[in-house]
Amino acid sequence: MSSDGFHVHGPHDHAVEHASQGHDQGGHGTAHEGGFSTTSKIAMFTAMVATVGAIFSYMGGATQANAGLLKNDAAIRKTEASNQWNYFQSKSTKQSLTEMARDLAPDDRKAGYQTKLDRYETEKNEIKAQAEKLERESLDFDHQSEAQMHQHHRWAQATTALQVAIALAAIALLTRKKWLEYGMYGVAAIGLGVGTMAFLHF
Repeated sequence: MSSDGFHVHGPHDHAVEHASQGHDQGGHGTAHEGGFSTTSKIAMFTAMVATVGAIFSYMGGATQANAGLLKNDAAIRKTEASNQWNYFQSKSTKQSLTEMARDLAPDDRKAGYQTKLDRYETEKNEIKAQAEKLERESLDFDHQSEAQMHQHHRWAQATTALQVAIALAAIALLTRKKWLEYGMYGVAAIGLGVGTMAFLHF
C-alpha cells in the first residue's frame, strides 16, 4: 500500500513482472534493456491483436446472420414463385376447357367464350411475368447469401489466425524463443491479410 492508497496488481502485471525477473536471473541483460522491453512489446502486440480479433469475430457472426436471413428470403420468394406457377397452370386448364367449350358452342355464343379466352391469356402472361420475377429475386437472394457465407468464412479464418498468433505470443513470452516471436508476427500478418480480403469481399 502506498501513501496514496492501495495499488492492485492484475494478472497481466504479475506476468510482466515474472517474465522480467526471469530474464534478469538468466543473465541475458537487465529487465529494462531486454526482458521488460520484449515483454512490453509482446503484451502490447497481444492486446492489439485481441482487439482486432474481437472485431473480426463480430463481423464473422454478422455476416453469418445476414447469410441466414438472405437464404430465408430466397426460400420465401421460391415458394411464392411456385404458387404463381400453380396459379398459371390453373389458368391454363381453364383456358383449355374454354377453348373446347367455344369449339362446341353455337356460333352465337362463340364470341363470349373468345372474350374469356382473351382474358385468360392476358392473366396468364401477367402471372408468368410475376412468377419469373420472383424466381429471379430468389436466385439473387441465393447469390447474396452465398457471398455472405464466403465472407463469413474469411472472417472466421482471419479470427483463427489471430487466435493462433496470441497463443504463440504467450508461448514466446514464457520461453523467450525469438523464432516464436517472429512466428506470432507472421501468423498475425496472415490473419490481418485474410481480414482485409474479407473486408474487400475477396
